[in-house]
Amino acid sequence: MPPPILTSTWSSVRSGLPPSMAASLFRLSRPRRVLLPLSALRLPLSTQPLPQPRDPSSPNSNRGLPAFLSFLAAAAAGGITSSVALCDAGPDHRVGGKDSTELVVRGERKCVPQQFIEELASFLGENLTVDYEERSFHGTPQNSFHKAVNVPDVVVFPKSQYEVPIVPYGGATSIEGHTLAPHGGVCIDMSSMKKIKSLHVEDMDVVVEPGVGWIELNEYLKPHGLFFPLDPGPGATIGGMCATRCSGSLAVRYGTMRDNVINLQAVLPDGDVVKTGSRARKSAAGYDLTRLIIGSEGTLGVITEVTLRLQKLPSHSVVAMCNFQTVKDAADVAIATMHSGIQVSRVELLDEVQIRAINMANGKSLPEVPTLMFEFIGTEAYALEQTLLVQKIAAEHHGSDFVFVEEPNAKEELWKIRKEALWAGFAMKPDHEAMITDVCVPLSRLAECISVSKQLLDASPLTCLVIAHAGDGNFHTIILFDPTQEEERREAERLNHFMVHTALSMEGTCTGEHGVGTGKMKYLEKELGMESLRTMKRIKAALDPNNIMNPGKLIPPHVCI
Repeated sequence: MPPPILTSTWSSVRSGLPPSMAASLFRLSRPRRVLLPLSALRLPLSTQPLPQPRDPSSPNSNRGLPAFLSFLAAAAAGGITSSVALCDAGPDHRVGGKDSTELVVRGERKCVPQQFIEELASFLGENLTVDYEERSFHGTPQNSFHKAVNVPDVVVFPKSQYEVPIVPYGGATSIEGHTLAPHGGVCIDMSSMKKIKSLHVEDMDVVVEPGVGWIELNEYLKPHGLFFPLDPGPGATIGGMCATRCSGSLAVRYGTMRDNVINLQAVLPDGDVVKTGSRARKSAAGYDLTRLIIGSEGTLGVITEVTLRLQKLPSHSVVAMCNFQTVKDAADVAIATMHSGIQVSRVELLDEVQIRAINMANGKSLPEVPTLMFEFIGTEAYALEQTLLVQKIAAEHHGSDFVFVEEPNAKEELWKIRKEALWAGFAMKPDHEAMITDVCVPLSRLAECISVSKQLLDASPLTCLVIAHAGDGNFHTIILFDPTQEEERREAERLNHFMVHTALSMEGTCTGEHGVGTGKMKYLEKELGMESLRTMKRIKAALDPNNIMNPGKLIPPHVCI
């Protein structure tokens, strides 16, 4: 018999407190940690009995992830009485459709049978909950303006690939609705899979589980003189970073996630475990399955292990700042710096509104004008030489107040300001939500794209902040709006729509690093073309014919094969 299903007293079971007290503490102190949660499991509406899991006492039984996903795939297949639909039916205004303007993600509720939950509990025991507060937390992204009508029906907490079964995916810092559960289903919290499995100092690589955070990983690597060079938002974890193909401020020197993963291990929807490559730094053997999984946003399988490429900690670094009268001047300096051949490790642009927000949030008194921030690394002499060369370039483009620091605490303080830009923006309008854009254009078009967008943003009644990874053509706008005012929500969507189409008209992309989720699906046909989308759909249908892996994400609903 399966163990009893946990009910609304789940919080108190874990804490040992009375249910009422535990619930109050849970609401007040729920950790703002990055989770890899919320794969929406699309289950069939069927009265047929669900397939039974294998007998755990059987010597051939594998009670880990592969067995669990095989069970789910069989459950889905067992309830299907007709062929699997290869495109969704419905009008074009659906969320993710070409003409969609709706932000609330609505899906047909797929009722999860109680028998299924009981059988799921036979795999997971106390690592499963149907507590509403926990389900609601996992179904509500922390920093995303996207919402869903439904929440997951169940949340599970795996601790090991082989001991606890897993279903995809997510990261609670994602922006574009990746972790919504529009169809209900099963949500998986990957935070317990956080082992650093092996470090190979001489090879400069490390093998980790998906729940490891990049900040925690770098703390572990520091005594060995190594670091992992991607730096997305604080709290992001390696699994979610792979799933969204993220980057960050250091991408201008070290590349994105696709350039820094040597191989990974994933469990496919049918329960098969695939290892995508060896630890060799390069290989020409077969299809590049590693980069197929990276950026797939949990739609093709569950990432359970990642081998990462590491870098040596720089012996010396210099951080510099410079002010400008216009964002175009600042962007022109970023472009000129890249053309000069100087190997900067960071080039960040902040507009005057973002600087004002930083002053308000941190009690600073920085000049409220467009600002560039640079980082140069290498030997002390080399880093200083590069700094002085960029100072000369800035002066040629109307830059002023060029300053640089080399003392560790001063450098850390400057980059802390940059990394907390989003929270500084919220401080300007504490009761508002943020719609965050993420477009990227060829480097030569960056100044034009930012300038055109900035004119529209400045004319809007909404508060809009611009921040850019200027060295690789990627920029974000934080658009603050009152969620209770429909006209403000529509104005934010109009601004977002304009910037995306402006970037696409300049041979750019609708997302440089945040991913597609539900929020950017409607732009993919214009950017990639229908044949590319059909190819993606065929890959999805081949690996996940029952569409149980994070359904309703990445591939627009109007794409048919």
